Amino acid sequence: MKPVIVSFAGSLVVATFLAVASPAQDDEALKKDLTAVIALHGLPCGGVVAVRVLAKDDYAASCKDGNKYHVFLNAEGRVVVEPQK
Repeated sequence: MKPVIVSFAGSLVVATFLAVASPAQDDEALKKDLTAVIALHGLPCGGVVAVRVLAKDDYAASCKDGNKYHVFLNAEGRVVVEPQK
């Protein structure tokens, strides 16, 4: 009976780790995607280091070089990148 309890406890630790790691992985993927979108718009960035989700498909991105951008979808479904102060 004891090995079953140890195995169950180990499974809980692994499940907890995976549950915590997933949002971080999603955040890194979002940073990478926003870096690409900003670069495709021809704006300087050097890589997105922080993202704040304002709404669905609406983000505030801060870059390595200090630039900040508002990235969102407009009414026509086009991606818009606006420099912020």
